[in-house]
Amino acid sequence: MATTKVLGIDVGGTGIKGGIVNLETGELISERFKLGTPEAAGPHEVLSVIQQIIEHFEWQGKPIGIGFPAVIKQGKSLTASNISKEWVDYPIKAFFEKNLECTLNVINDADAAGLAEMTYGKGKEVQGTVILLTLGTGIGSAIFKDGKLLANTELGHLKYEGQIAEKVVSNAAKKKNNLSWEEYGSQLHNFLSHVNRLFYPDLIILGGGISKKFEKYGGSFSKIGTITPASQFNNAGIIGAALASTK
Repeated sequence: MATTKVLGIDVGGTGIKGGIVNLETGELISERFKLGTPEAAGPHEVLSVIQQIIEHFEWQGKPIGIGFPAVIKQGKSLTASNISKEWVDYPIKAFFEKNLECTLNVINDADAAGLAEMTYGKGKEVQGTVILLTLGTGIGSAIFKDGKLLANTELGHLKYEGQIAEKVVSNAAKKKNNLSWEEYGSQLHNFLSHVNRLFYPDLIILGGGISKKFEKYGGSFSKIGTITPASQFNNAGIIGAALASTK
């Protein structure tokens, strides 16, 4: 692997965070630096925050990887999840390359987290079907079959209980509806049962900030199969974004 140190940036609906990653070990070798996502969250607003992160790490002109909450295909963002609709059908890769003046790659944020877990974490060397779900402002998803990524899945947008799933069982939904951990665990159990009946995965990995509190709700799961929190917790998106910069 030619480049062993890369700045990974994880763009989310409420925060944009970055860190320098050692790609040989999959570990952050810097502190994690986080800024709030601008309210408008259009291209130039997000660009400004990313520039601040790059300046913080004194990383100008060096390779970076960006995880972004959208379907990313052929250098374009085709959707926009919990972020400005200006990003729909937008030439995101060319925009960032031109303005940041460095080599980079942009990947769906949940796919980035999945790559981190499959390369360095709980999914490493696991065969069969592995699903990672990031529980944050929304719900991102990454699906792997025998270690190979099926890019740009959107399980958080499944219709569930008459709504979109992420409006019911994301971390943001827990806070909005003031759910106890027991209530949230029950809701999440039902959704994971639904996902299980669709895919019958061999492993489900839960990522996002809420993964750090798995012990508070993980006891609610039964008869679904193997469910585990991400080993990288909320850093998986940063690590996977950095990893994707080499692909």
